[in-house]
Amino acid sequence: MDRRTFLTSSATVGALAAPTVARAQSTFNWKMTNAYGPGSPFYVEGPGSPMDFCKKVEAMSDGRLKIQHFAAGELIPALEGFDAVRSGAIEMNAANAYFWAGKIPAAQYFTTVPFGMNFQGMNAWLYHGGGMELWDELYQPLGLKALPMGNTGVQMTGWFRDPIESVADFQDLKMRIPGLAGKVYAALGVDVKLLPGGEIFPALERGVIDAAEFVGPYQDRRLGLQNAAKYYYTTGWHEPSNVTELLIGAKAWDSLPADLQEIVKTAAMACNLESHTWCEANNAAALKDLVENEEVVAQVLPDDVVAELKSVTDTVLADFAAQDEQVKKVHDAFMAFKSEHAAWAAVSEKPLYGLPT
Repeated sequence: MDRRTFLTSSATVGALAAPTVARAQSTFNWKMTNAYGPGSPFYVEGPGSPMDFCKKVEAMSDGRLKIQHFAAGELIPALEGFDAVRSGAIEMNAANAYFWAGKIPAAQYFTTVPFGMNFQGMNAWLYHGGGMELWDELYQPLGLKALPMGNTGVQMTGWFRDPIESVADFQDLKMRIPGLAGKVYAALGVDVKLLPGGEIFPALERGVIDAAEFVGPYQDRRLGLQNAAKYYYTTGWHEPSNVTELLIGAKAWDSLPADLQEIVKTAAMACNLESHTWCEANNAAALKDLVENEEVVAQVLPDDVVAELKSVTDTVLADFAAQDEQVKKVHDAFMAFKSEHAAWAAVSEKPLYGLPT
């Protein structure tokens, strides 16, 4: 090849490559809002939190994607992130998909399902059982993309001002409870309330509500719920796991080069694991403190109450699925995977839990 041909060829290659290089090196400055208030562990700050996610993305991308985080009330109210992302006003929002039940009923299955799957099963479904594909199918027509970015693991049934001794005690009870579990409680006569985390304690303290579910010992203690109610129940029936949703505008997502998209996915997956392990590491000590130092009565719901909750859940979910084609598709896929996973868990996890401690 002579010198002129070489220079001509090099110039052509350079001209063709330039747009790709420029796109790959573009920088992006995004905004993320959050459904939870400033300083909230797990939901806002700390290991595996949305703020941690933003730091991870900036570090992994060498500053090419910077995400400014705003807790609830700092830019928009707590539960307006869905509309803000959809309108393009912001690029990202951190919340739970069941907050959008009034807009997309089927979205609730991507947070938690009563008597559903634990952290392991839920993630198996999302990442390898077709769950993510269904989530995309649900959100794409609305110009949205979602990724799992956190998981609390099993949650506590909640705080009650009076003991629960029978199903009759749910009648006319005013309770803060989101998601599909709210439908189950409503079928048992509960007056269901949907309140942001920051509003739970004052409502419980003043008697505006009689009971409240939030997360688990560490998070609940931070809100001071033990100062408003003393009966603390468990089984985790209503939320055997709870997924934090990273909501992204589809146009913003599509504007990212492939390597930045992969960084976002990887950082979200890292936070999904880290947030869960953080919860597992902190809840035991918090529960011990609540019982030993705060006079909290922690106990399991009576067996007959749990049995009735399961029966009502089956009916409520079946009726819910029958009313909406999208819900039915997601419901059927979720339950089919749950059945398969439960068969394995019966061989692997259940015998392990029965071993001496």
